Amino acid sequence: MANDGNLDALPVVGLAHNDDKKIPRKRVYAWAFWDWATQPFNTVLITFVWVPSFLTSTFFLDPDVVGTAGEEVALGQLAANLGAGITVAGLLIAFLAPVLGQQADRTQRQKLQLMIFTGLLVLTQLGLSFVQPGQEWFWVGVGLIAIGSVFNEIAGVNYNALLVSVSNSKTVGKVSGLGWGFGYLGGIIALATVVGLILSGVLQGDSALTFQLVALGCTIWTVIFVIPIFVSVPEPKTRQVGEKLGLWGSYIELGRSVKRLYKEARPTFWFLLASAVYRDGLSAVFVFGAVIASIVFGFGFTDLVIFGIALNVVAGISTIIAGRLDDRFGPKNVILVAVFGLVACTTAVFVLVDLGTPMFWAVGLILAAFVGPAQAASRSFLARVTPAGREGEVFGLYATTGRAAGWMASLLWAAFIQLAGNQAIYGLLGIALVLLVGGVMLLFVKAPARSPR
Repeated sequence: MANDGNLDALPVVGLAHNDDKKIPRKRVYAWAFWDWATQPFNTVLITFVWVPSFLTSTFFLDPDVVGTAGEEVALGQLAANLGAGITVAGLLIAFLAPVLGQQADRTQRQKLQLMIFTGLLVLTQLGLSFVQPGQEWFWVGVGLIAIGSVFNEIAGVNYNALLVSVSNSKTVGKVSGLGWGFGYLGGIIALATVVGLILSGVLQGDSALTFQLVALGCTIWTVIFVIPIFVSVPEPKTRQVGEKLGLWGSYIELGRSVKRLYKEARPTFWFLLASAVYRDGLSAVFVFGAVIASIVFGFGFTDLVIFGIALNVVAGISTIIAGRLDDRFGPKNVILVAVFGLVACTTAVFVLVDLGTPMFWAVGLILAAFVGPAQAASRSFLARVTPAGREGEVFGLYATTGRAAGWMASLLWAAFIQLAGNQAIYGLLGIALVLLVGGVMLLFVKAPARSPR
């Protein structure tokens, strides 16, 4: 992988223009609350509650299979089918994210796009509250999870672009880590609320109505907590408003943008490619980790929620700490430690599976300490090398390159499971392979220069 190109050639004033200004703390926290507001979609619905305890459970199996020797194989098939749905969502994001981000830059409407796609995410979550148990509803649930992932990712493009409105070149790592930390904290509280409702007898883990109410609760949560960012955070400052382009013209401009990035900031170009691979592995850890807990280690509904709370506590603390390490040691070093740590953890779960639940708990807590820092430092890396006025475009490319590779982990997850006779534990090998390749690619990427403290 080439290491040439001049990183300093790009006029990275998107962050630098704030260096002499005191950014109001209220603005920083208002921005971070979007992570808090949308986290239940990832933590409660996808990772720890709705998908593993409902969508990939016996609720959606043929009743004649439940309780027989074929139940585990049938559950493995549901897990593989979920991977196929996530793959399709990744392709949609790859197609749409860069053009929408580019158009938001040109019209200076990043907040408007953030509002639109956050609203669509809310509607998708509401749709999940109407999904009924039964084989005929399975693909409806997968479709809603997949399209919700599309809306969430595209909204995230514009959210990430607003990072330059709430940080400068000296604080971007800390602020990025704060956002991810807020997200994990929101996930903890949302999951703790679910546990409280179960222990009090309000919700029952073996009732489909419980999962419909959980989806409704996540919808209301998001509506309430997205308000601050739209009230307090301004649009990033841009050099000028670009001409409006149609869909085809936007893709032509996208090709020019990629070519320009390759010529002017080669390390940034290579980072987009490397991060695309390891971030796909990170996403797979989120999507499929609790599926492993449920199918392989027998975690029930309450077990998964408690497990999720513990993981989010560890992830939230480690991400906030890592944000400070990012500003001190650079984002690349943080990412490398995290990614190779994740490779070790996923491999350990596969190799030590016979040790059972205690091993899974121990390795899961270690794994949680790596996931958030890798995500936050990746966002920080890109924000440090993004030219002013091109935030949406570059973060759109960030989403696109990630989703262009977004089929890798989910495809390998499904393939390894099916090759192993629908044994879900083998899906971890696909995830570990993707993380390993991405980490090795990152080794050859030139790190951005750190600002003097």
